[in-house]
Amino acid sequence: MDDEQLAEQLKHGHRSALTPLVERHYGALIGYAYRLTYGDHALAEDLVQETFLRVLRGIHTYAYPRPFKPWLYAIATNIARNYYASADQRRTHSDDPDDLPSAEVPDDLISAQDEEQTVITALASLPDLHREVIILAYYQGLTLAEIADALHIPLGTVKSRLSNGVVRLREKLKTYETT
Repeated sequence: MDDEQLAEQLKHGHRSALTPLVERHYGALIGYAYRLTYGDHALAEDLVQETFLRVLRGIHTYAYPRPFKPWLYAIATNIARNYYASADQRRTHSDDPDDLPSAEVPDDLISAQDEEQTVITALASLPDLHREVIILAYYQGLTLAEIADALHIPLGTVKSRLSNGVVRLREKLKTYETT
């Protein structure tokens, strides 16, 4: 059964249809939220849990046969935006040495983590409008039409934001390479 059929079943009160939707999309949504939250895995998990709660509460607004995936990512995007828009949310970084891993980590894993953190830092420096389309396109694999649907913007705007965002991201990554 495809996502749209499951969503329609969920809409009609079959709560068991939520399980396969969560199983199909949880991992990808964690990756999306992780990048939107500047690499904060715990916060990403919280936002994804809230996304599925909102899916359950708002399934009555889902209009079959609208593609489910962009609808789901629209919810996740709005939750992340709302989180950062709230006045009481502030990002802090811990300098506590107890927060650092204690085990030895192989050099190649450290290098891969450093590269991933560099990309996350570069993405975080972009405006949300560019960051969201880049993550949805390159990390989540959504088509341009799905991104337009998820973000409720015209297809031409998606193309423009993606093009401009990639240029800005490359510039940011170049500055990190030289430092």
